[in-house]
Amino acid sequence: MVLDKPKQSLQLRDLPKPKPGRGQLLVRVATCAVCRTDLHVVDGELPDPKLPLILGHQIVGRVQEIGEETDSKFQIGDCVGIPWLGWTDGDCAYCRSGRENLCDNARFTGYTINGGYAEFTVADARFCFPLPERYNDVEVAPLLCAGLIGYRSYRKTGNARRLGIYGFGNAAHLIAQVALYEGRDLFVFTRPGDTKTQQNAKTLGAKWAGGSDEMPREKLDAAIIFASVGPLVPTALRALAKGGIVVCGGIHMSDIPSFPYADLWEERVITSVANLTRRDADEFLELAPRVPIKTKTETFPLEEANIALERFRAGELKGTSVLTIAE
Repeated sequence: MVLDKPKQSLQLRDLPKPKPGRGQLLVRVATCAVCRTDLHVVDGELPDPKLPLILGHQIVGRVQEIGEETDSKFQIGDCVGIPWLGWTDGDCAYCRSGRENLCDNARFTGYTINGGYAEFTVADARFCFPLPERYNDVEVAPLLCAGLIGYRSYRKTGNARRLGIYGFGNAAHLIAQVALYEGRDLFVFTRPGDTKTQQNAKTLGAKWAGGSDEMPREKLDAAIIFASVGPLVPTALRALAKGGIVVCGGIHMSDIPSFPYADLWEERVITSVANLTRRDADEFLELAPRVPIKTKTETFPLEEANIALERFRAGELKGTSVLTIAE
């Protein structure tokens, strides 16, 4: 499925089978989960995508070919996961200091390099990961972005006991399970009046759930904002205890309105999360089956990718949409 330019529908085309280059794997795609970032690319909210572009960065597939001079832990037939971060230079100040997620020259799957809305994809072997055997190809796909970015956001909250989550979509649902597994008190904020999602959060184990226009009974030690809604930042700040942190977990967010300094005072912190590192992936994919994290999915054949995106946009999905690619 090819995007020629933003604000257009994806086009299904017969493309030549790609060839892996040095250090790369050719992967036959089995599934690819749909992410809100895909919508941001389609809608032109992320600048300068590669065009034409194959979307998709939550890819599950099998290794078909291994490029020359590829020092890889994988063999032909191995199942691999391919996430958002697709390549870094390994030499800049960020890479050399363990912050490859901030590499100035980084390339991103389904944004600046082709992704997984296709039968085959080529990926840098260094940025492919073995997947937990507990999950099938559909179940594991959402872990590769919603899970990984959610995990990096969660780890930025440190040892916060009272954790708030604003926006209870795919990433929040996955990371809530980790937080509860690790004994955190979970407070969930949804759109005002969304009692169904609030009840789902309580059923999962949240201590409190309410609208984003409400204040919890207790001050929070940390809050993660998964919704791409800038005005939630000062709202979350006002819900924090002294020294608390607000983590903005999305790649795109609407403008944050001005707010009084008093809301930030007493050493409260606002931080963002950019991309992920390979260490994040190794840690999270080892942790997921121990929790065990359960994913909720709806499947669509590849040729219905536009339908999956539009249902995501309209909020009509009951789980993560996962594209299935027939051999």
